[in-house]
Amino acid sequence: MSRPSCRQQERQQHESRRRQRRLRRHVFNRDRHRSMCSIPAVVEHPHAHMIIVGPRAAALPAPRRMAVQADLEGETLTDSSDAKREIEALRTRISTLSAAILRISATLDLDTVLAEVVESARRLTGARYGVIATVDEAGTPTRESVFSGFTPEEEQELFTWPDSGRLFEHLRELPGPVRLADLSGYVRALGIAPARLFSRTFQGTPMRHRGAEVGHFFLADKTDGKEFTDDDEEVLILFASQAAAAIANARTYRNEQRARADLEALVETSPVGVVVFDAQSGQPVSLNREARRIVESLRTPGHPLEQLQEVVSVRRADGREVSLAEIPLAQTLGAGETVRAEEVVLSVPDGRSVRTLINATPIRAEGDAILSVVVTMQDLAPLDEIDRMRTEFLSLVSHELRAPLIAIKGSADALLEEAAELDPAEMREFHRIIAEQAGHMRGLIRDLLDAGRIDSGTLSVAPEPSEVAALVERARSTFLSGGGRHAVLVDLPAGLPPVMADRRRIVQVLNNLLSNAARHAPESTPIRVAAVREDAHVAVSVSDEGSGVAPELLPHLFSKHGGGQGATAGHGLGLAICKGLVEAHGGRIRARSPGAGRGATFTFTIPAAGEAGAAAARSKTPPPAPESAEPPRILVVDDDPRALRFVRDALDEAGFAPLVTGAPQEMSRIIRTERPRLVLLDLMLPDTDGIELMDQVPELADLPVIFISGYGRDETVAKALESGAADYLVKPFSPTELVARIRAALRRREEPEPFAVGELAIDYPQRRVTLGGEEIELTAKEYELLRVLSLDAGRVVTFETLLRRVWAKSEKADANLVRNFVRNLRRKLGDSVSSPVYLFNARGVGYRMAKPRDR
Repeated sequence: MSRPSCRQQERQQHESRRRQRRLRRHVFNRDRHRSMCSIPAVVEHPHAHMIIVGPRAAALPAPRRMAVQADLEGETLTDSSDAKREIEALRTRISTLSAAILRISATLDLDTVLAEVVESARRLTGARYGVIATVDEAGTPTRESVFSGFTPEEEQELFTWPDSGRLFEHLRELPGPVRLADLSGYVRALGIAPARLFSRTFQGTPMRHRGAEVGHFFLADKTDGKEFTDDDEEVLILFASQAAAAIANARTYRNEQRARADLEALVETSPVGVVVFDAQSGQPVSLNREARRIVESLRTPGHPLEQLQEVVSVRRADGREVSLAEIPLAQTLGAGETVRAEEVVLSVPDGRSVRTLINATPIRAEGDAILSVVVTMQDLAPLDEIDRMRTEFLSLVSHELRAPLIAIKGSADALLEEAAELDPAEMREFHRIIAEQAGHMRGLIRDLLDAGRIDSGTLSVAPEPSEVAALVERARSTFLSGGGRHAVLVDLPAGLPPVMADRRRIVQVLNNLLSNAARHAPESTPIRVAAVREDAHVAVSVSDEGSGVAPELLPHLFSKHGGGQGATAGHGLGLAICKGLVEAHGGRIRARSPGAGRGATFTFTIPAAGEAGAAAARSKTPPPAPESAEPPRILVVDDDPRALRFVRDALDEAGFAPLVTGAPQEMSRIIRTERPRLVLLDLMLPDTDGIELMDQVPELADLPVIFISGYGRDETVAKALESGAADYLVKPFSPTELVARIRAALRRREEPEPFAVGELAIDYPQRRVTLGGEEIELTAKEYELLRVLSLDAGRVVTFETLLRRVWAKSEKADANLVRNFVRNLRRKLGDSVSSPVYLFNARGVGYRMAKPRDR
């Protein structure tokens, strides 16, 4: 029970003294009751006065004694009844409060905590409505808010009230609790039109934990119609404090769990095996997936992995061999030896073994005692496989070079030794063989040199506007004149644009693909060549009806050691060169096959040559920006100084103006002040990565971004492109490929294709919007809003990005401005919120435009 206030204590003491005086007047008679005395009752209650003690206490006359007793008992009964009611009310209140606090403290689930806080505060204060609005560490409102007491209709009305943000910002700025008798009047005084459902009474307080704001707590509309009291405010502040602590604890727990999960996922998916051993027992505490895979080959079927400790032997780099059956692992680990990059062979008695690269580090407690040992192991089998492939490749090259060399040597020997006996026709045949095989050797050497240039990133191409039909015809003629026996069927649609191509190199790509198809398809089947426009590129495909490619081999086709469609010599090198040549033009190459025996299709893309692209191809400088004669500025973000220098020099030589930085935190400032046209962004940066920066740096949403990375895995490329990147470059790359990809990305941004989805069409050069063939009248801002959304069709564009790109507002502005314009756009497009066709809501974030394939 809480203690009485100071004023209450004084009042109670005054009443006690008054009763004591009355009792003394009635009881104490100096002459007749000398043996009587009084002792004050020592209890903590205002209605306990004094106890009369003495053998002559009954000496009062009976009528007088009864009158005194009745007088005292009447007052005591009245006061005692009121006190009991007060005590019972306080007991109920404190019990409810204690139970609520216990429930709040019993869980770390944030939703449960907030819901319990609001419900308990409403019960104790008699409030009809309760709201907790939380903010994150940066003060930004979160989605963890709780609304209690509202009907779904009332909650929706509060969400759609246009001035909710202004009122919330005002309440957030108040330094402490606020209690209002007329909420609507208070809001009107702020110049805000109140919502219809506003109640009369209101109280609110900030929620802080260790000085940091975590949110605000609001209660409204007392059910008894009265104003909120001081006691209600104390309850609100108490619950706000408890809620703030619970929110902070829940967030700390969530962050710790997230960090733990991230670390566990990192260790579990690491390509290096990780094992943690308990130093006392020698038992493994944890193994990641790679460690389990490595030792799985040693496990006896039907036996657990732990059984390996009884049979496995360890042979170290110095030749020592230790059997764990003879020397317990705990004894070995207890020595506390640190191992760095040592080749260790693990083997079992039946001869199975695995060669690994081992690192071991003891983890020590206070007092230098070893608690555990962390062992990392790398399976050396892949490195052995690389050595094997290198040896195979050298053998392949030697074989390919030896065959024509033998033919040349034999023909030359015949000419030298038997020249007098040979007739002119035989001599011409030997000369033809020498020339033909020398040409074949030159082609092989050229391929080897090209492969080396691709690996080192120094392969160069000279793109110029070229007709696709001419390139295909030249490759077809070369293929047929070189002995090709397959029919080549060409299917090119009318109206294909010219492409930016190094003619000799693209013909080389086509010829390699035709030869590859011929090598794996019966001579009676045709080889088909087709082309189609794909956005700012032209896709050229070569298809055969041959042996096809197994699905598991498709990802490795374009590797130098991949082996191509089959095991025929030279395939891997030829397709690897095709990949390097295509990517040097700024394109991509891919393969598709329905399966073994069902043929294969190889498709590569090459940038289309628009007017600006054709002009750029004839000179080394890119086309100037329409609004400026200055060279286009390109921002390069990479923490590798050598990479920055390489890219900067390549951009300088191509006529661009490079802006380089190794600090990703400087990007926002550089973009705002220097206004680059494109950003080259390294995928892996210190403490972050490029994909995260796409979300964290809002200025990147306004620019084409090309990722630079040493990772060329399909899933990595797909994730980068899904994040909004315009393109993806895999290191190493040549300056020519870099410049080609930059120009292609700039062309796509500056010369976008007409947009069409459903009945809606946008002609960007004409700034014309039609719906079902009829032109729609839009204001300048409405058109610009629609243009920005359509250029990022399929992706959510945030309110901040729209305000910056359409209204040039970099500060935080009211999202209602965007909502009003979207409302007008929907009305003109015949779209609706409940069943959208073109413009989709991303609640609280922004809007998304439908992509053409969405409909």
